[in-house]
Amino acid sequence: MNFLKTMLASMLGSFITIVFLTFIGFAIILGVIIAATADEEVTISANSVLYIDFDKPIVERAPKMPFYLNPMSSGNVLGLDEILKSIAKAKVDKNISGIYLNTENITTGTGTLEEIRDALIDFKNSGKFLVAYGNYYSQAAYYLATAADQIYLNPEGGMLFKGLNAQLMFLKGTLEKLDVEVQVIRHGKFKAATEPLFLDKMSAENREQITAMISDLWSQVISNISEARKIEPSELNRLADKLLIQTAADAIHYGLIDTVLYKDEMFAKLRKMLVIDSATKIASVTLDSYMKVPEKNRSTAKEKIAVVYAYGDVVDGEGNEDNIGGERISRAVRKAREDKNVKAIVLRVNSGGGSALASEVIWREIELASKEKPVVASFGDVAASGGYYIACAACKIMAEPTTITGSIGVWGAIPNLQGLMNNKLGVTFDNAMTNKNADFIPLMKPLSSYQTAVIQKDVDHIYDLFAGRVARGRHMTVKKVDSIGQGRIWSGTEALKLGLVDTLGGLDAAIRLAASMADLADYRITNLPTLKDPLEQIFEQLTGKSTPDVYMKQALGADYHYFDYLRKLREMKGVQARMEFDLKVN
Repeated sequence: MNFLKTMLASMLGSFITIVFLTFIGFAIILGVIIAATADEEVTISANSVLYIDFDKPIVERAPKMPFYLNPMSSGNVLGLDEILKSIAKAKVDKNISGIYLNTENITTGTGTLEEIRDALIDFKNSGKFLVAYGNYYSQAAYYLATAADQIYLNPEGGMLFKGLNAQLMFLKGTLEKLDVEVQVIRHGKFKAATEPLFLDKMSAENREQITAMISDLWSQVISNISEARKIEPSELNRLADKLLIQTAADAIHYGLIDTVLYKDEMFAKLRKMLVIDSATKIASVTLDSYMKVPEKNRSTAKEKIAVVYAYGDVVDGEGNEDNIGGERISRAVRKAREDKNVKAIVLRVNSGGGSALASEVIWREIELASKEKPVVASFGDVAASGGYYIACAACKIMAEPTTITGSIGVWGAIPNLQGLMNNKLGVTFDNAMTNKNADFIPLMKPLSSYQTAVIQKDVDHIYDLFAGRVARGRHMTVKKVDSIGQGRIWSGTEALKLGLVDTLGGLDAAIRLAASMADLADYRITNLPTLKDPLEQIFEQLTGKSTPDVYMKQALGADYHYFDYLRKLREMKGVQARMEFDLKVN
């Protein structure tokens, strides 16, 4: 009896201890959340410099609290929306005298670069200074830096100026070694999404479209650099062709930068611009801190413009904040459509596509919304295939000159793992079926000719549907859509000429266009879908419902896109309206 009492007492004590420690742990986590999300009061001193350092990846919208149970990963991304808002806010902030720009670590797409550069150029209209300084300029970093009044470089620094290179990864050799056959069903001669699975280099059609696209992007870059630095485009191309820009001295000699300075000399320059002496500390505020400064004269108007963010892969079901879930995004559009205070909608798209079915689900809601109120689609880095599909019913479409646009095509790929399982692993399979095609779609043996024809019919139907949706939205004939479709991609500039977009510009321009179409003089912005609150994010992490990619991004750096490409291949289901390939432009 005494033993039983002792055991029960011990068990009760252990239980109370576990409950107590769990409570303490929860309290600590809650305290961290509250501390991390509490509004920090940021005071801006008069005559301050806004220091912008693009040392983190840039996404369309940053999470409210990018906290993944690892303090080192906190604040691991920058939201484009907040970057643009902060630059616009600094333009009219009497306490901000200028911007000091560090672009050397920037990693983002061409459309995003264009939007930030345009915002910086607009900032200069205030008459405030904008300078750029770096130890090294990559090509993307230099392009952004050309928005500045003056570009400075460390005397021992370097610079890369070489033109654009589009690199694709091909898996044919790997699949052959594994004895895996990929059965491809597609529509569109330019639909090259599946080429990495059965070729070891670009097809002639794919090389044609990629060369044309990056040539358009490079022309845009060269034209803007030429205007900023007063150097003829032919000379800039000569410098790139011959790799004449390697050192800081080269960059000065050919006029790409203004002068070389060490960091202390850069600070001395800033003091002159601020008209302060060497003994006075430079008042500055980082971009992260400045984002927390509330906007002055923020509108309290009843009328709203809803900005619906659709970025990442188009996927079936709910999806998450890193992709375009058919249910989640269509629900956000429906919410904006049914809100009588929302007078216009801006659909912000940054996607190479994905599920054809999910694209159709979202398209339907955009079409319904367009019949009730102005809907403007705003394209970021890419709006291709399913990314274009979801937007083609908008009243107006706006893209950046460098946006990868179009890719109106459909495909499917079914792996035959029989060789891998039989020949490499010694595993065999056998089936007992009630019907002739009960094993449809087989993965352990080849498709029959009949099964292939069934899938081809489905792919052709979805392509015809896709082309029809575009024809209706863009007021074209299906024949015209087919002539510029077939899976081909275009730059935003070419897409404008072809009628796939209506005008060129970024997100802010799209919002202004939507306001004009809705005849709104005063309005406020509401962003959809609503981002998850920090507590919800934490519980998703604790319960394993969310698996953030941030660790892989941090570990792999610039090589992350290879991992991401393979992950996407594994997760693809059903017929795809997806951009032709995993394209890396540098």
